[in-house]
Amino acid sequence: MPFPSPPLDWLSRLLEMMPVRGHLDVRCFYGAPWRIEHAHAEPGEVPYHAVLGGSGVLDDGTGGPPLRLVPGDILLLPHGSAHTLHDGSGARAIPGRARPSLNLTISENTGTGDRLDVLCGRFILTPPHDRFVRDYLPGRLVVHAADHSAATARPGTGAQLAGLVSLMRSESALENLGGRAMLNALSTAMFALTLRLASEAKDPPAGLLALVGHPRLAPAIAAMFNEPACAWSLPELARLCHMSRATFVRHFHNSLGRSASDLLTDIRMTLAANELRKLGMSTAAVADKVGYQSEAAFQRAFKQRMGVTPAQWRRTASAAMRDAP
Repeated sequence: MPFPSPPLDWLSRLLEMMPVRGHLDVRCFYGAPWRIEHAHAEPGEVPYHAVLGGSGVLDDGTGGPPLRLVPGDILLLPHGSAHTLHDGSGARAIPGRARPSLNLTISENTGTGDRLDVLCGRFILTPPHDRFVRDYLPGRLVVHAADHSAATARPGTGAQLAGLVSLMRSESALENLGGRAMLNALSTAMFALTLRLASEAKDPPAGLLALVGHPRLAPAIAAMFNEPACAWSLPELARLCHMSRATFVRHFHNSLGRSASDLLTDIRMTLAANELRKLGMSTAAVADKVGYQSEAAFQRAFKQRMGVTPAQWRRTASAAMRDAP
């Protein structure tokens, strides 16, 4: 007998409508002086670094100050910014040498100073999901999983993330059967745990994570993610949060930097883009499914948000699916 689907939290719903694939590329062992330069990521890619040992300084193009990364730190660059990691000494770096192993590439240098041990990879999204990440997550996102290890971490998301990274560390050191698939699957899980941990911070970064970290706004966020086709009005969303309309608007904009209407529209357009990939789903049916009674209104909203019409999007998505390996 069929069982009813359980309600989903905002992060589960987000990852359901915006699938992410993790990919671990390289593990670096560098002795000082060292320097790692990364060009701007390809469209749809979010670079990540998980520091296992040693420390380093991040310089990136987001406008933020240099940032020292220590063991337990996990860095995401949701906008794909060009960035540099270095030891902070200013000395001329000793170049690294790459050697492939069964499941990933190992990069090492001959430096004898304080040694860095870091996992470097990327999260891969397909359009328009990369746009959603770019618009609603900060340019750089850093969380601290644990000071030493999962065993010494306080219970909670930080300990879970430390345990996951510990498993990636041991798996990347061995040439196990199925190791690459394992490392990539663990990377994918790391994306979800990193967002969860960031949203739980006392001062979560501006954008979607600050919004979902606001306890009084949680009912409105859940409503928009779980029932995006509903004709939500500001008074209705405010009432869910036991706020006046003016108070709701102020708290929402202060956290997200955008209006509730903007977020709801972007959720709807992301879902619509997914539905338009399906063969046999008419534009009118997609419009109705994401909350538009008028197909013309849906087409206008889609063109305004995505820059192309639903028909153009469908053709592009179909061609990409045909060309995919």
